[in-house]
Amino acid sequence: MRAFVVGNAALDETLSVEDFPSPGASIFGSNLSRDLGGKGINQAVAIARAGLDCVLVAAVGNDARGREIAERLAREPLDGQLETLAGITTDASMILMTLAGENAIITTREAADALTPDVACRCLQDATRGDLLVVQGNLREDTTTALLRTARRIGMQTAMNPSPLQSYFSALWPLTDMIFVNEGEAEALGGVEHLLDEGIETVVLTLGGAGAALITRAGRQDVPAVPCDVLDTTGAGDCFMATALASAGVRGVAMDARALQHAAHAAAHTVAHTGTVAAFPDAGTFARILRL
Repeated sequence: MRAFVVGNAALDETLSVEDFPSPGASIFGSNLSRDLGGKGINQAVAIARAGLDCVLVAAVGNDARGREIAERLAREPLDGQLETLAGITTDASMILMTLAGENAIITTREAADALTPDVACRCLQDATRGDLLVVQGNLREDTTTALLRTARRIGMQTAMNPSPLQSYFSALWPLTDMIFVNEGEAEALGGVEHLLDEGIETVVLTLGGAGAALITRAGRQDVPAVPCDVLDTTGAGDCFMATALASAGVRGVAMDARALQHAAHAAAHTVAHTGTVAAFPDAGTFARILRL
């Protein structure tokens, strides 16, 4: 199996603040990190480090930030296919991290929004039946829809993290085999039962410190979180999803409780470190996690 991740690419700037500012307030902060980010990059890097062949497709601008992303991605064990678009500014995220470890994220989407269906779907020309397509909520409606339809026609498996939430998502459920959602997202989308009724085969529900649940029509399996000291939660959800997908893919099985256990260990490692991609387990650590 190969994973094809199509999503956004950004540089994350993380600032440490005592607490989130009130409207109109000016507060002090300190620089914590500058790192690769964007849900597309996050998920692709974690999938690749976990040992599953991975292709990443994302759009960047012809600017210094886009070149920095390309240079950093070249160090990762994946096939990074960055579309450099003239007249477009590379996306960025500003992350506020409180002393309690909570974060608030503001992400631009000019480059992600400029990724057209034709360009995005071109990467699937080499995909075959049984490969995996991974998408998120950052791309525009026609691009995401075209990707899922193309994947369905090829016979690929499809996984989605519907975040940020978009109004058009409900039309995508018949094309989506598996989704990863937190409690708030599940509620906003009508609940887990509604998602299963709409045609999604597998729902992975993340529950923060309470762990995660694997839910299908056949039943529910709960997997506990791995206890750890929380330093920075940025990217932990992306790492969890990517690790679960990679674990199942490397073992050649459907999503199972063991994959969620591996994901819980990887997420615990991530929140115990600062940064985004820099906080993810490296390839050696992933290899140890996937032997558990």
